[in-house]
Amino acid sequence: MTIKVLACMTVALAVFAGDARAEIVVFKNGRTMSVKSCRVEEGTATLRLRTGGEVSFAAEVIERVDPDEVPYPEDAPAVADVAPAPVAPVLNAAAMVPEAVLAARPYANLIAEVAAAHRMDVRLVHAVIEQESNYEPRARSKKGAKGLMQLMPETARQYGVRNSYDPKTNLDAGVRHLKDLMSRLDLPTALAAYNAGEGTVKRYGGLPPYAETQTYVRTILSRLGLPATPVDTRASSN
Repeated sequence: MTIKVLACMTVALAVFAGDARAEIVVFKNGRTMSVKSCRVEEGTATLRLRTGGEVSFAAEVIERVDPDEVPYPEDAPAVADVAPAPVAPVLNAAAMVPEAVLAARPYANLIAEVAAAHRMDVRLVHAVIEQESNYEPRARSKKGAKGLMQLMPETARQYGVRNSYDPKTNLDAGVRHLKDLMSRLDLPTALAAYNAGEGTVKRYGGLPPYAETQTYVRTILSRLGLPATPVDTRASSN
């Protein structure tokens, strides 16, 4: 973490503490992101998103943090008919797959329906499905994971799934499982837990040193336009 980044963040947070303004995070790769706030603790940057939720990653990927001139409507009255913001919204519009492309993918309507029912970002769900099964409802891994979201037998039992090859049942359980993980973990770690198991993540105190899991997390974050987490140099195949 450079002094430059820390100084910029300190100034931005001090100036806008208690104000309803947002901040512009400038990444070293040239991308920018408007967020509600940014805090840095022990080399980890946590961004509070303007549309709700948080995302955390290594602070070293940030070049600087500038004040955003567009006010955030902190005290705007809630509108009863407006649905709550989805969990973990996509951050970088430039990196998004066009909506027309998503709509043409297999099970697009069903995915949108399930994601909305559980207030999950539909692009995140698509990114996980693409990585897990590439939209193949009969996919089965060597470890016994099945279906679109590759439910392990114990996960299927946890969510009451009798047929993991049924697309709707599989999607519902997979999205619920991912949402449950995200209620306890930041997005990269939740993705790692979805891939390698929450017990493995807890054992390593974060992303495990498995090449498969780190590639999995990095690929999904990239599809969402998010900075990839650093790869542990100790990584080896699990």
